[in-house]
Amino acid sequence: MTLPIERVSLDDMSPSPGARRSVLKYVGSAVAVRLRSLAALVVLCLIFSQFSPVYLTWENLITMTQHVSVTAVLATGMTFVILTAGIDLSVGSIAALSGVVAGYLIAVGLPVAGAQLFLPAPVVIAVAVAFGGFVGAINGLVVAFLRIPAFIVTLGMLYVARGAALLISGGSSFVGLGGDPVHGNMGFDYVGTARWFGLPVQIFVMAAIAAMGAFIASRTVFGRHVYAVGGNERAAASAGIRVRAVKVAVYALSGACAGVGGVLLASQLSAADPTAATNYELGAIAAVVLGGTSLFGGQGSVGGSVAGAFVIGFLNDGLVLSNVSEFWQMVATGLVIVLAVGIDEFQRLGGAKLRTRRRLRAAAGTTPANKNVDAV
Repeated sequence: MTLPIERVSLDDMSPSPGARRSVLKYVGSAVAVRLRSLAALVVLCLIFSQFSPVYLTWENLITMTQHVSVTAVLATGMTFVILTAGIDLSVGSIAALSGVVAGYLIAVGLPVAGAQLFLPAPVVIAVAVAFGGFVGAINGLVVAFLRIPAFIVTLGMLYVARGAALLISGGSSFVGLGGDPVHGNMGFDYVGTARWFGLPVQIFVMAAIAAMGAFIASRTVFGRHVYAVGGNERAAASAGIRVRAVKVAVYALSGACAGVGGVLLASQLSAADPTAATNYELGAIAAVVLGGTSLFGGQGSVGGSVAGAFVIGFLNDGLVLSNVSEFWQMVATGLVIVLAVGIDEFQRLGGAKLRTRRRLRAAAGTTPANKNVDAV
């Protein structure tokens, strides 16, 4: 009895020139997508430097970077949510609420045993950030366990958090964030006014948050689980990943980053305003998508999101220095968001098209007519 034995040569195993070109084209496009924010940033700097002689001066670059810090921090947390194919529309309101909580603790204090307890600034900041993480965790619990779409959940939380901020503050702002020596507490306004080594403290905070986010996303088991859940939720669950826990964690992380952003914004404005950070969630989402993170999950990086935040921030400041109307600034920001989503969709369709071609080639290569089979 003879059995057919398939003889496969090394030439048959090597990819065809067409397949190699397709793979190289896809890899090249992926690299281009990841670098598009940096390229756009360079182009913006070159363009606006022609309209304003102070645009590229050292002090102006520091000022613009300081303006970017809040959006970059929000975008860092938003990256993890979008990597799981989710969305968080409540980060702007959570930032305002966290800032108001910090302002309340500094200006009013906590009622304890008939007296007001005033906490030191580091504790106030920690409480505000933790409160933001708590509100974000509520978003994650509802999304993960009740299976309500993240868009609806976070849109509702946008109004809840904003309303809570207005209720706590009575519709007004908490000023005097420097604290009161009589109460023995020191405020956190120095975060928005002090400088280390000639640079605003906010820049160091932004860099630290971005570095920690990049490390978590790329160097930890949790980061790999985030990418796995966004890439294929069912496959991730089959592999033993606790999908619900990952979702709760990413929304809590986004809320905590919003808490940091709220503290930064309050210290920068020297007031905890309940109406602060309005529409900041749109800038954060645009920065994430512009930085190469797919809205469909499973692909992106924190570094790209931070670069996207710089593009949006430098664009807005460049328009201001060029004496462009505030209305046109809103138009430009909207166009950037549409462009970013369009690029994301183009990238997704391009990757899907390449995968389809490769499957068709693989199927064609396994037909009997294409095999070299001999009988022994």
